[in-house]
Amino acid sequence: MKIAINHKSPIPLHIQAEELLRKMIKLPQFQDGKLLPNEIDLANQLAISRTTLRQALNKLVYEGLLIRKKGVGTKVADALISSKSVNWLSFSQEMQARGIPIRNFELHVSWIYPTEIIANFFNIKTDQKILKLERLRGRPEGPFVYFVSYFHPRTSLTGEEDFKRPLYDILETDYSIIAELSKEEISATAADKFIASKLETEPGSPILFRKRYVYDQAERPIEYNLGYYKADSFVYSVESRRA
Repeated sequence: MKIAINHKSPIPLHIQAEELLRKMIKLPQFQDGKLLPNEIDLANQLAISRTTLRQALNKLVYEGLLIRKKGVGTKVADALISSKSVNWLSFSQEMQARGIPIRNFELHVSWIYPTEIIANFFNIKTDQKILKLERLRGRPEGPFVYFVSYFHPRTSLTGEEDFKRPLYDILETDYSIIAELSKEEISATAADKFIASKLETEPGSPILFRKRYVYDQAERPIEYNLGYYKADSFVYSVESRRA
């Protein structure tokens, strides 16, 4: 790839440098943790100041595309799994649509008495057992998300279903329940010992914690879902459109 900037172009130099960097980081020679050329060499090659180059680099660092370490250099960040909140799908469906292979590391089904919070959400009593589904999932090389789902008794799930299938496909195909609406709460937190052991990380490591409240077409609650994501493996993006 030819590394050059058009100094006669009306496009600002830092914008040209940014676009050039976006192309560079896709090249094979900069994958697998290999460093980009150092700032001095790259600035000299492009015939721009280090300040101008750093402006472009900072943009890509901010976007999570580059990682810069003092005394080491700049490298391409590992690709993050991402999820969007618009037109949401089940986790399996979304990863399949993105061509990302997913492995189930653990799958546990049990019947439990709901906590007061869950019972209030479902508008049921705490002495009525509900189905609890726990799944540890990730790429073939390791887990990055731990899901805990609780289901309203109205769903008629028995616990004998093949939960390797997409969850909302099971509800729709087998029980004629369509998951229509999702309301979510997302926060950053630290992994406790239990979550750390599941996600193969250290206690206290940053994780993304997401609560999802799922409703059917009549806006009746059907699922209360908790998701714990490794922060260095997942990014959750939100797309909004002004009315």
